[in-house]
This record gives sequence, C-alpha cells and structure tokens, in this order.
Amino acid sequence: MPAVIVDAHNDLLLELVLSREEGKFGDLVLRTGDERLFDRYWLPRLEAGGVGIQICPLYAAEKQYARPSERALAQEAEFRRAVAENAERVCQVRSREELDDTRLRLMLSMEGVEALEGEPAAFEEWWERGVRSASLTWNHPNEFAGGIEKPEQGLTERGRALVRRFAELGVVLDLAHASEQTWRDVLDEEVPFSVTHAGCRAVFDHSRNLAEWQLEALAERGGVLGVMALRFVVDPESPTLSRWVDHVDHAVSLMGIEHVGLGADFVDQVVTLGQSPDGKSSLGLEGFTRPEEYPALVAALQGRGYEGDRLQAIKSENWLRVLRQTLPGS
Repeated sequence: MPAVIVDAHNDLLLELVLSREEGKFGDLVLRTGDERLFDRYWLPRLEAGGVGIQICPLYAAEKQYARPSERALAQEAEFRRAVAENAERVCQVRSREELDDTRLRLMLSMEGVEALEGEPAAFEEWWERGVRSASLTWNHPNEFAGGIEKPEQGLTERGRALVRRFAELGVVLDLAHASEQTWRDVLDEEVPFSVTHAGCRAVFDHSRNLAEWQLEALAERGGVLGVMALRFVVDPESPTLSRWVDHVDHAVSLMGIEHVGLGADFVDQVVTLGQSPDGKSSLGLEGFTRPEEYPALVAALQGRGYEGDRLQAIKSENWLRVLRQTLPGS
C-alpha cells in the first residue's frame, strides 16, 4: 500500500456549512454554486497532496451559538453528504480495519465538546455518528474543562466522566487548546491522549503551543503531536516551511521521532482575518495553505534530513499507530 499523508486537523466541514449558509468569502468567491462543493474543491486537492486519511473536526465552540448541537449537526450532515456523493473515492473511518481502505479515508472528530450541551451522556449519539477523536475545549472554558484562555481551570466532574468514557469507547482524546490545569488533570486520570494541532513553545512563544513539560508528558503517554502550519503559532515574522520544520526538529529532539506527525489546520478558506491587501489569504505559511501543497512540506522535511522510515513516521505512521491502538474493531 503506498505511503500517504495522515492529517489530523482540517476545518473543511465548517467551511462547507459556511459556504452553504452564510455566503462566500476568502477564495470561495472564486467558486460558483454550492452543490457538491466537497468533491469539486476539496477532494481533488486532498488527492493531489497525497492525503490518505483526513480527520475532520465538528466545530461549535463559538460563545454565541445558542444550540451548539445544531451547528455540529449541520457539519455532520455535510460530512455524510461528502462521503455518500463520492463513495467510489471516499469512505468514513469508524474502526481500525477501515484505516486500510484504499480510498480517501475521512474520520469525524470534535474540536471542543460544546455540542454535548453540558451532558456527558450526549456523546453516545455522536459516537454512533462516527466521532472517533475529540478535544474537550476550544480556547475558552466550558462545562467539561478549561481552555487556554483560563489556564487555572481544569477538568470538571463532567469532564472526568467524559474522559473516562472516551477511553472505554476507543476515542482519541485530543488536548489541543486545553488549559495547563486540564492537562494536569488528564495526566491524573492516566488515560492516553494526543494533540492534533499545535507547535512548540520553545521555538515560538504562543499560548497555543506546548511547553516542554507538555511535550514530555505527551511522549510518556505514547501520543502524537500534529505540528500545526499556521503562521501565528509557527512564527508571524518568518512564516516559512523552514521555520515550521524548526518546530518538528524541536519536538523530535525532545520526544523522539515516533511522537511527531501532521496537523496542518488549513483555515485560509474559512476565515477572513489576516488577509493581505490583494485579497489572498495569509493565515497559512508561505507556500503552504492548501492540501495540494503537501509535496512542498515533504520537500522541506527532506531538506532537513528526514528520509525513509523517519519521514514516513511523520507523514503517516505515527498517527496510524495511535489510531490502530485506540479505535475499536469492526
């Protein structure tokens, strides 16, 4: 089976909902019509970039959402539409056996569990819908845990119950966006976890990046860091692929090659902030804002000496290990 990219975070589902409901923005103004947007826009780009497994978050963490579950359900409906309309080329991953499918494999996740609306038991429905990875928070706190905006708040009792249920079901617990106290409380729970999209604070000091003790704890639990490729965490003054590889180098030196993977977090198609005067998005790195540009990222890794098994570990094998260890059998 040929080597592929495993990308742990891409907000394409949010984009599909926004383009359908709220009008076009960013580079979406270049497209006409909302029908089959996934297979007209995202599918060829994922395939061109060599992406074999894409984790797709449901995001409903904005404070103004009165019913976050409805927001997440709209995105999940777009996910089901994308899979159904492209069944010959796309499938959904629910179990470890489906990781070996030859089609593009899409897996549902949650970026923040606001869609549960405060009830841990509500996750059972999302499990049935195929959610296999979840972070407890986005930046701000919720009924389950603290986010980076409130570093002193950790897991609530509801959060502890949810973390334990994730471990029972076979859900990849994601500590992206989590507060430092949430990290400490999760460590007390002695459950495995990973981080789908972040960088290294020692390389660039930003609250979304991980401190040394967090990287060390992540490695001790057997998890993987998906190194994020947005300029505000990589280095706003030098938003280059070379600078991104600096984060990779640091993570590898501290944790070992087996704990570093990819989590690009493509958002240039979703948000309007940070655009340059010519209207081109500037939230991603120079030369890396879309999945079809993954060959450039791979070339940057190769230029820094990542080849053979070490390159494959970062591209796919580390995330595949976590998924195989965590997901249930069929």
